[in-house]
Amino acid sequence: MKKKLVVANWKMHLSTSEASILVHRLHEHIKTHRTIEVVLAPSMLTLQPISLEIDSRRFKLASQDGYPKDDGPYTGEVSFAMMRDLVDYSIIGHSARRIYFEEGLELIRDKVQAAVRNGITPILCVGETKNERAQGEAKRVIHDQVTSAVSNLTAEEIEKIVIAYEPIWAISTFDGEPSKPEDMQRAMEYIRQIIKELYGEAAASNARVLYGGSVEPHDARAYLSLPGCDGVLVGAASLNYRQFTDIVEIAYDVQNQTEDHA
Repeated sequence: MKKKLVVANWKMHLSTSEASILVHRLHEHIKTHRTIEVVLAPSMLTLQPISLEIDSRRFKLASQDGYPKDDGPYTGEVSFAMMRDLVDYSIIGHSARRIYFEEGLELIRDKVQAAVRNGITPILCVGETKNERAQGEAKRVIHDQVTSAVSNLTAEEIEKIVIAYEPIWAISTFDGEPSKPEDMQRAMEYIRQIIKELYGEAAASNARVLYGGSVEPHDARAYLSLPGCDGVLVGAASLNYRQFTDIVEIAYDVQNQTEDHA
């Protein structure tokens, strides 16, 4: 059985000292669970010092982004090649990158390929806006985002990636609306269907699909309990060690119940 994945995206929050304090609190409160994988995605500035501080048996690290070229005269950028000894994962195509920085399908495709090339597992974020949803375009948007992003990968590489369904209309940053778990399940099943059509049953089954959209302790269980949901991508709640600890414990409880019924 695949491990449940709980990813903390700290976004552009926390100074180096503040991030260190949060890591210390997480070490105090989050237990090591063999069936749960906890991933922390701090800012690029704090990534390296935190890598020296965390217990790698308890937490994995992710970058929030990366540049698709391995090296070159790209002032201010940090490549996946530069991070391959620091991180196990990288968040790619997050809604904030697509909206604020106007990242398109081709750039996200190149970033996914660069991450895989450097031994980093991409956490590919896909999802539709409120307008796209209202116009009945959700499936087309998700299809285009998934197919373009993985177009340069092999079936073997596809099995190892993570795809986070992140409906932009449900994110609090963008005045999100409440999301219904059954709607989220249909979207995640559709993502697997896309992978199946492109790469076959094994790839669709082995790729991990997460839910991300203002996940908090009060609704985490509903999402984590959905068939085929392999974890959650947590934003604001991951900055609060109590809330994030609660979400991790919920994931552990749901995973144990799933194993008991297997």
